Order: sequence, then structure tokens, then C-alpha cells
Amino acid sequence: MVLIAALVLGVLVGGRLPDLAPITRRLLRAGVVLLGLQLSLPQLLALGPGILLAAVVTVGVTFAGTVWLGRCLGLPRGLCVLVAGGFSICGASAIAAVASERDEEHVATGVALVTLFGTLTMIALPLLGASPEWIGLSVHEVAQVAAAAPAGGLATAMAVKLSRVALLAPVAALANRRRGPVVPLFLLGFLAMVAVRSADLLPPAAVDVARTSTTVLFAAAMFGLGTAVRPKSLLATGPRALLLGLLATLLVCSVGYLSLRVV
Repeated sequence: MVLIAALVLGVLVGGRLPDLAPITRRLLRAGVVLLGLQLSLPQLLALGPGILLAAVVTVGVTFAGTVWLGRCLGLPRGLCVLVAGGFSICGASAIAAVASERDEEHVATGVALVTLFGTLTMIALPLLGASPEWIGLSVHEVAQVAAAAPAGGLATAMAVKLSRVALLAPVAALANRRRGPVVPLFLLGFLAMVAVRSADLLPPAAVDVARTSTTVLFAAAMFGLGTAVRPKSLLATGPRALLLGLLATLLVCSVGYLSLRVV
């Protein structure tokens, strides 16, 4: 909710501030780098090959399916890719990683969609009696997974969610292969932070500070993105974008459930 509040505040003051796009881009990428400190290889390996395969299938099918659905709805390719990244991997941070400079006009829409439908999923899945594994495979944001998971299954749900986060670098590299370096530098930084966490080079207190810093960076970036939002342009794609968000949510939840049944 902190991120969406920052985004809304930015929208409210939009037009009264200078162009914040350059600093916003840096804040987003710095947040993605620090996000790597929330993930370690031992966490992933402890899940077992079946769950890891389910995560790969869920992310891959959701990403490709969302892009296809968005194109069928006549939405811009840039918006489709951002929504696909956010819904299949880890919300706003994935949108930041997948976005190129030409997509920045769509970032605010993507973040709003992933926050709205992630919140609805966070509420609906526990009511359906979802397992921690299903919650980890289906809910969009890391924080939303923490809120949706039962106390006894929180560690499992978070580990499964982080297995999706681990796919951030390859998916972002694939999405950007026609628009820039094969692996952007900030994604290499993300992988480096994963290696640091995996090697247990930082004390727990430092990891906690990094987690808080990540939230602050993303919140500041969301504010900057909000200042660039033009309500008229959002209204032009609003109904179709909302439909894409709904369909993408149903897709990730369905694929996550079925992949767990198969493995």
C-alpha cells in the first residue's frame, strides 16, 4: 500500500514539478539491485525440483499469455510487456526491471494494475483455502504474499514467491533483448546481491536495512512516476487495461494451481 500511496500522491501533484524521469529511473533500478538481497540460493534449493519447475512454468506461461492477451485487446506492446512482467514475477519491481525508456508512459498504469489486482488476489486466495505454495505462485507482490499466507505457512509461501523473483533477470533480459543490452547493468547488480546473500556475507541487521531501503527507493520512484501520469491518457486505455489485469490474474492463479497439481 505504501507504493500505491506514493503513486497517487505523485499523480495529485503532477504537472507542478519538473521532469523527474531521469532520477525516477535511477531510483527504480537501485531498488531492483537491493531486491537481490532478499533472495538466496539455499532458500530456492530447499523447495525441491517440483516447486521450482512449477515456478518456471507459472512465470513463463503467465508472461507469454499476458502479452498475447494484451495484444488481442489492442493495447500497446510496451504496456503488455510491463503488465506481463509485474503479474508473472514480482509486481512493481519487475515492472521497473522490464521497462525501457520508451515504456515509461505505461509504468504508472502497470503499477496501478498490479497493485489493484494483487490486493484482490491477496484477499481472495485465503478465502478459497489456498495452500502456501499456491499463494506464493499466484500473488503479485512480495509484501502481498506475506499478508496473504497463513502464519504456519509464511516461510513456505515466501520461499515460493522468491523462486519467481529469481526469474526476474532472465525474463527482463529476454524482454529487453531488442531494446538494449542483453543483460542491463542493474540486473547484473541484482544477481550480484543474490550472490552476496547466498554467501551469507552480510549480518541480518544489514539485510533488514536493505529491505527497508528497497521499499523507500520504490516508494520514491512511484512518486516520480505518478508526477508523469496524464489522466486523459489513462482513461483512453482504462477499460481494456483493467480487463487485461483481470485476465492476467486469473491466468497466473490458474497456472499456479494446475502446475502444483501436476508436480
